[in-house]
Amino acid sequence: MNSRRATTATIAGAAIFAMALTGCSASGGGSDDGKITLSVTTFGTMGVDANYEKYMEENPNIVIEATNLEGGGAARDDAYAKIAAGTGLSDVVAIEEGWLSTIQEVSGSFVDLRDYGIEDVKSDWLDWKYEQGTDADGRVIGAGLDIGPQGICYRGDLFETAGLPSERSEVAEYFGGEDASWDRFFEVGNEYVEASGKAFYHSPRFFWNSFVNQQAEGYYKADGETLNIEGNSALKNQLAMIVDAETAGLGAGLPGWDVGPQAKAGDFATYMCPSWMLGIVQGYYDEGTTDSGWDFADVLPGGAANWGGAFLGVAESSEHKEEAAALALWLAAPEQQAAAFEVAGPFPSTVEGQALVADSTNAFFNNAPVGEIFSARSEGVIAQVKGPEDSNIQDNVFGPVFDRIGQGEITDGDTAWDEAMELLNQMVG
Repeated sequence: MNSRRATTATIAGAAIFAMALTGCSASGGGSDDGKITLSVTTFGTMGVDANYEKYMEENPNIVIEATNLEGGGAARDDAYAKIAAGTGLSDVVAIEEGWLSTIQEVSGSFVDLRDYGIEDVKSDWLDWKYEQGTDADGRVIGAGLDIGPQGICYRGDLFETAGLPSERSEVAEYFGGEDASWDRFFEVGNEYVEASGKAFYHSPRFFWNSFVNQQAEGYYKADGETLNIEGNSALKNQLAMIVDAETAGLGAGLPGWDVGPQAKAGDFATYMCPSWMLGIVQGYYDEGTTDSGWDFADVLPGGAANWGGAFLGVAESSEHKEEAAALALWLAAPEQQAAAFEVAGPFPSTVEGQALVADSTNAFFNNAPVGEIFSARSEGVIAQVKGPEDSNIQDNVFGPVFDRIGQGEITDGDTAWDEAMELLNQMVG
């Protein structure tokens, strides 16, 4: 859930790094014509690939060999396995916020970008984004790409049919505007279900993740080491609220991802949308579609929150560290962040990048002023400390519980919480 596309983790994050990590084999390579091949691994709908051709045109000695994995979970497992085995990391590797802290435990697998000039452009980034990519020893192992401020994606046509406001500013106010709360979100959901006979949302996973990210401390305390789950009344109460909503029929009982057919069929009407989610929703439809009914509102129950955000690291095993670092820093520069936003939606983490997209609109989302909305939604966002098992807890502790809730197997908040705690204890002992 802390990744663009969640997959079940097959490897426990911290344990896999117990192996020695020396002797990593090199990635990338050269060719007979003197060109340098740089391998890049990304995931989901990052928009980074929109900039590859331009870079190769400007640097004719470089050939980019790109791999895009299904999502953040797949990328996490791929990186963990390759680091543990000491083989196969690409020259440039996309790292997701949710598992960045685990990668920092083996930050020696990545170069210190300070050696390649990142400090010269440090002021480009939001302070907290730059700091996230810095390990405990002060080494900068990740150049920040995007951040994930959130609003609500909704089907304006379905809202209108159900007798709810459909114009985006009215929708924002209907949810409570600046005072939007989770209680009000579920109230509106009940109104929609009663009027339409259809589900309000596809899965509770998304707004659970939004709620967790709104807390001053999430699954971990601010030290990034101490778990903050057992005895956490805020999380327990929110889980109980979700169980009540599911029991009332607000959810469609769908998985968190790969719900394109149901979205197109109007089986549900809302999404929690961090910036990168716009590209995922749009990807459900044929290219060029502008009459899907989807719109985007400047509101989020409970206030501002950041969900996700990626970084680019350069493998220590790369045969071409200097060239790989130059590529990573170029891809993370404001102009390229703006270009990625225009094609896929990830909101820039650089100040200039945000300025470049300030007037951007999105035709698919009823010409919503997405640049303006995400700028507003990013105000008040505070980066939450993520611990080493953060993404695994999201996927493998709460994920299975939400599956059972959605399938009607759990109908009581206490039962849901007890099951989650049992899974947590199995994971962390």
